[in-house]
Amino acid sequence: MLTLTFIQKLAVWSVPVLLAITVHEAAHAFVAYRCGDSTAKMLGRLSINPMKHIDLIGSIVLPIVVALLSQFQFVFGYAKPVPINWNHLRNPRRDMALVAAAGPVSNLIMAILWACAFKISTWLHPETSIPALFLLLASQAGIIINLMLAFLNLIPIPPLDGSRILASCLPPKLRQRYLVIEPFGFIILLVLLITGMLQLIIMPLMDSAIHFIGTVFHL
Repeated sequence: MLTLTFIQKLAVWSVPVLLAITVHEAAHAFVAYRCGDSTAKMLGRLSINPMKHIDLIGSIVLPIVVALLSQFQFVFGYAKPVPINWNHLRNPRRDMALVAAAGPVSNLIMAILWACAFKISTWLHPETSIPALFLLLASQAGIIINLMLAFLNLIPIPPLDGSRILASCLPPKLRQRYLVIEPFGFIILLVLLITGMLQLIIMPLMDSAIHFIGTVFHL
């Protein structure tokens, strides 16, 4: 069984994590722009350049700490939120859901693309080729981190994307009451993480998705 050092694991995970976070935020910016709000575009956030989206704590420190604590069994992070002026959207209620869903959908698409890369790596004899082995390991990490970000962000806790999707379906008064808890969202997530409840929510979804991808791609 292949055993990697911490530095090797960091090298394998760094590109998939940065890509997952960057494309997630760029997808929000792109759909917001298509729906009428150019705020993110004017601020340079309609880009897949990681430097435009990286948050020191959320994109670097947090993923490393969580990875260390979970022995790379559970990794997640976040980027600087994409600024969106909901009043500029052509159909605010509908477009709020579309903009919010764009991030998780982009992660699911990337998980599929990483699965393709994983399949290709198996044809390149990773047992004898270091580049092929690196591609295989990075692809495996890419599948995991993108599925994790997709399912994490679909949890309806403000300000996660799932809360925006849910809020777009609620009547205005109920939506206002629901979004009042947004300032406490990070604390709620932290409590769920520390107590292990977050893993209990996400891991069954992860297992099902990985099994589905494995079946489709014969991995």
